[in-house]
Amino acid sequence: MSLRSSLQAGWCQVLLLVLVALAPTAPLRAQARLSGVVLDSVTRQPLPFGTVFLANTTLGVTTDDAGRFAFARVPAGTYEVVASYLGYQLRRQTVTVGNQPQQLTFRLPASANALREVVVRPHPNNPNDYQKFASTFLGSTTFSQQCRIRNPNAVRVDYDQERNELTATCSDFLTVENRALGYRIKYYGLDFRLNFREQWMSFYGSPVFEPLKPRSRKEQRRWEANRQQAYTGSLPHFLRSVQVDDVAAQGFRVLRLRRVPNPARPRADSLIALMRARATTLRPLNTQQFDDSLSRLLRVPPQLTYLFTQPLPTSQYRAVLPTGVVVLQFPDLLQVTFEQEPADPAYVAYTARTASLGEPLPAGLDKQVSVLHLQEPRVELQPNGAPLNPLALLTEGYWGFEKMGEFLPLDYTPPVSVATRP
Repeated sequence: MSLRSSLQAGWCQVLLLVLVALAPTAPLRAQARLSGVVLDSVTRQPLPFGTVFLANTTLGVTTDDAGRFAFARVPAGTYEVVASYLGYQLRRQTVTVGNQPQQLTFRLPASANALREVVVRPHPNNPNDYQKFASTFLGSTTFSQQCRIRNPNAVRVDYDQERNELTATCSDFLTVENRALGYRIKYYGLDFRLNFREQWMSFYGSPVFEPLKPRSRKEQRRWEANRQQAYTGSLPHFLRSVQVDDVAAQGFRVLRLRRVPNPARPRADSLIALMRARATTLRPLNTQQFDDSLSRLLRVPPQLTYLFTQPLPTSQYRAVLPTGVVVLQFPDLLQVTFEQEPADPAYVAYTARTASLGEPLPAGLDKQVSVLHLQEPRVELQPNGAPLNPLALLTEGYWGFEKMGEFLPLDYTPPVSVATRP
């Protein structure tokens, strides 16, 4: 076991919470028809040409003149089905599909602006606030640099000075075009939060993926290669390897990570406060000595990190319930390294740029190193590896750095095995 100081400060450590739709929970070979109707909640009149989709997948349809919709063959499992119509509020239903056909009825209430006169916002988004939202939401990876928000005026960005928090919402959907992976993502019901004081970011919504039309066969091949690259080493790839119990064969190395409060930090905070108070009341002051002392105190980590160097067998973090359901459960944290590919050059540059001045760069800067947190004692995994409760997992490090540029639908399957060479 080795003792390491806390991770370097910076956004590379920010906990990333991405709440995604529920994934299939039953054998994928079973299929059934899912159909229904979308109505006005007050008049009960049908809403034609609305959108109904299975969140976080590529499966979506449009209602007909009578407000009816149908998915002919839906793989068995649990889904979040979302109905959307312009001028109406979103409605979601969680549905478990088996072998038998099912029918759903959505009753959509009119949005607030539809019930009253249209309210014109007195001021547009602050350009700086919008830029902070867009750059954080899309990310800074090589693939993210090929993502664009196509309807920026659809999002409302606000900054709460008291909380030091940036929020972004969208009354209908936000459209993101990813030219690296070949998807158009319509993000319905966006709820984005970026807290600068506590250094965390989260976003929630119901996305639907629409494959873009390639301009050439070469572009289609590029998209397919990029999708596989985005999947390889990702959190979904790791969770699927946990599900089928071939983590090491897929190129992942898992270590136990433990963090404890640093007993020296409270004293450092007290000295920092005292020094700053004296700096404002005493003159003259040796500025160089003051800056050096303050810099040393600020570098005292709030936590101490213990990294257990012996790789964990899957039996230490994977269990199978009597029902056959696979669950993740482990004490402390997991440090997961994907050893078969180097880190994105953009991540290497970003981590080096955000490292504290005067501090050595983190070891393995060019590796895909992530940290996995459990928010529940155990997290149930579905047959494709997706967590039953996405809120139960938090990531940081490399997985936290990946954003919309690597965002794939849950029904994505690599065209070839991603098992790595020995």
